[in-house]
This record gives sequence, structure tokens and C-alpha cells, in this order.
Amino acid sequence: MAQERLHFLLSLLVLAVLQGTNAVTYSVTNTAGTTPGGQKFANQIGVDYTRQTLSSSTNFILRTFQQNTEADKKNVQQVSLFIDNMDGVAYTSGNQIHASARYIQGYNGDVKREFTGVLYHEMAHVWQWGNGAPGGLIEGIADFVRLKAGYAPSHWVQPGKGDRWDQGYDVTARFLDYCNSLRSCFVADLNKKMRNGYSHNYFSDLLGKSVDQLWSEYKAKYQT
Repeated sequence: MAQERLHFLLSLLVLAVLQGTNAVTYSVTNTAGTTPGGQKFANQIGVDYTRQTLSSSTNFILRTFQQNTEADKKNVQQVSLFIDNMDGVAYTSGNQIHASARYIQGYNGDVKREFTGVLYHEMAHVWQWGNGAPGGLIEGIADFVRLKAGYAPSHWVQPGKGDRWDQGYDVTARFLDYCNSLRSCFVADLNKKMRNGYSHNYFSDLLGKSVDQLWSEYKAKYQT
């Protein structure tokens, strides 16, 4: 009986070590703490909420991309986010996310919700594949994640709007959402294909139609 209990405890220890090995750690640094935007971040958003959101967004993104095993996803062990006194909204470089304190200061709506949506977008960049893919598609997939998470802002274009399928951001996100309605795992499958390169043929491989035909049919669906 004692041996069985010892074996059970050792099994739990091994499991804990394995989970710790695969776990992602998150750090949040407010480098703009003395600025109005940095203070607004501290008072209305906070480090603890941001760290929790980085973790929950990772879980959501991995489910959305259907990256269910360690072999499916990038080897990311640490994600660092910085609140910086800079222009723009945010950008991601590798496993580092930089968010603008000036944008936080100037945002007049629900800044916590907006910031959450920005984090889902930027965290998608941390986890997505996309070697050689058009920049507009990369940004569109990140906004698709934000859309599916329920954090699309009111100023986004409505479905059917836009000039090109790879225009990027909300335009491409809406188009990808349409493609995903034709095949429920389309974006996940497209992301997997982009692990080792990119081709427009991926659209026809997955949906049986060229991306230009899909874009035409998407525009026609919402034409008034």
C-alpha cells in the first residue's frame, strides 16, 4: 500500500514538472508609469488583469488555431509586455509586446475592453504561423482572433466592406470569418499550412475555390 502511495505521489510530481516545463510565463512592465497614459493603465487596467488576459488569450488562441499538442505550436516559454510612452497602438516583436500608453490615455471609451482586444490581437502574432504570407493576411488573422473572442470594436468595417481580401485588419478578418463559415476549421487549417511557407493555393486546397473567387462571392453576398 505504501509503495502504491509512493508511486502515486511520484506520478503527481512528474506531471507537475511536465506542466511546469510546458507552461508559459508572463511579465508586464509599465515603463511609462509617470505619464498620464501609464497612470491610466495602472488605475483602470492594471498589471494583474493584463497578466491574466495574456494567459487567457493564449488559451483561446491555441483553441482557435487547434494547436492541441506541443508539436503543433511555437516553443514560447515567456511573453513580455511593456507599456511604453510611444505613438501608435501596439506592436509585437518575437515574444515581446509593446503597447502605447499614449493610446491608452487618448482612448475615450471602455479602455479596459479596448485594451483586452488589442492584447488578443497581439498575442495572436506571438502564436500564429505565417512564413512568407502577405502582411494583410497576418494582420487579418490576428483581428479574426479578436473578432471571435468578442472584442471587435464598433468602428470596424461591416461584413462585405473593403477593396481587397488582403487589405488587412478588420477587412480581412471579416473575409476570413466568411471563409470560416464555409469550413469551420478554415483559419486553423490555413494557419497550420503557413507553418512552412505560404501559397494562394491554400484557399483552393481548403475550400475548392481560388481566393479571388471567394472574395467575389463574399462581396456579392453582402452587396445591397
